[in-house]
Amino acid sequence: MPPISPEATSVLRRNNVVVSGNPDGRSIIFAHGFGCSQEAWRLVAPRFEAEYRVIVFDNVGAGGSDLAAYDRGKYDSLYGYADDVVEILDELDLSDVVYVGHSVSSMIGVLAAIARPDLIGTLVLVNPSPRYIDDGDYVGGFTEPDIMALLDNLDSNYLGWSSAMAPVIIGNADRPELGSELTASFCRFDPAIARQFARVTFLSDNRADLPLVAAPTLVLQSTDDVIAPLVVGQYVHENIPGSSFVQLSATGHVANLSGPDEVARQIAAFIA
Repeated sequence: MPPISPEATSVLRRNNVVVSGNPDGRSIIFAHGFGCSQEAWRLVAPRFEAEYRVIVFDNVGAGGSDLAAYDRGKYDSLYGYADDVVEILDELDLSDVVYVGHSVSSMIGVLAAIARPDLIGTLVLVNPSPRYIDDGDYVGGFTEPDIMALLDNLDSNYLGWSSAMAPVIIGNADRPELGSELTASFCRFDPAIARQFARVTFLSDNRADLPLVAAPTLVLQSTDDVIAPLVVGQYVHENIPGSSFVQLSATGHVANLSGPDEVARQIAAFIA
């Protein structure tokens, strides 16, 4: 990989980009979901370092990202986050990258892959949802009043909302340490940014984008996912041409934490 220019360094610093693994291998980038950071991939990403160049990063507002880089106008839609992905890959001078996105970052990856198919050669979408709100025959898992109440609760008491919602999102009631980890991650997220990101996430509608995806795509769907239920994962699969679908035995919405062995195995098999 060529030396990183000063301009590139600012992009990488903005998103707290970390590159590891095999510098001669194909690149694979892992993108985290709402309320998480790159730490959500710590049980999966290192497994690819022997063969692949591994990239992890934080969306602006999360983890070790540069909070000063947050622009409410830019990040008022998922396109702002997709632009960041494109900038990261351009600055690293990469192409034909494997993009692995969890939850909302699945749709961020879809937008980036449509915009720049030269950059992203393969998509892996973990617990994706193109729309969280039910709409006619489409089942997203929530009614509009459900989502508005969720957002109102988040606005009024973000830390309380985080403590209550994290265990529900993670599932796996028999493994309370996972819920505690997600709660801690939520609490490290800048509350003002989290509130806007939540609105962008839960009010987005990317259904029309799915048929535009040309990259080979794998959809990984957990069991008992209360945020993006099975029917949603199947919808994503059915609307991305030629995609593959695997229902995981892992439970809850964050399969990369509740079932990292299975997630890593399915990714490796798909991109081999």
